[in-house]
Amino acid sequence: MAVTFSDIHTESGLKSLDEYLAGKSYISGDQISKDDIKVYGAVLENPGDAFTNASKWYDSVSSQLASSFPGKATGVRVGAAAAAPVEAAPAKEAAGDDDDDDLDLFGDETEEDKKAAEEREKAKKGSSKKKESGKSSVLLDVKPWDDETDMVALEKAVRSIEMPGLFWGASKLAPVGYGIKKLQIMLTIIDDLVSVDSLIEERLTVEPCSEYIQSCDIVAFNKI
Repeated sequence: MAVTFSDIHTESGLKSLDEYLAGKSYISGDQISKDDIKVYGAVLENPGDAFTNASKWYDSVSSQLASSFPGKATGVRVGAAAAAPVEAAPAKEAAGDDDDDDLDLFGDETEEDKKAAEEREKAKKGSSKKKESGKSSVLLDVKPWDDETDMVALEKAVRSIEMPGLFWGASKLAPVGYGIKKLQIMLTIIDDLVSVDSLIEERLTVEPCSEYIQSCDIVAFNKI
């Protein structure tokens, strides 16, 4: 039976998660799964000592994910304060000295972080009546044509796509079968500026990217 966690960016939501994890190592079963990735992506930071079970789980998932992504992270921030991905969450200062790797998405402030902050400020000044746009964390599966596709060139083609409100994050190659590997890549979007469907249909699966990419699938989509 599917488990539902609501508002885990709030204290009450973290309490619910903490109670659920009592006596458990992971969300589903005894090994890390996609369920853990989905929940992890919605938790802004280590819950801390007030939520012992959730904190231990968060550290465990962080450790395993860090070892799964040996590449150098670009430092994209999915859940920092001023960039608070959750509209209803109270604003927090970005913890630049946080020790958690957070899927290699949370690191020291980068140029991407600064650009995101500038865009948010411009959006606020642009209309006092309009709420700040929400954000979403997305995990994409990007599949090549065959086992001879240059996966390095494929990822470069993906990351070459730039648009306001789109921030690429950590990635890794995962086996599909018959020697074929797919690219799994995280991205953060500002909902009012980027449509994932349009990104796939109008940018990722047309030239020049279509030279390497056969199809794209949305594995996880979380409002943050």
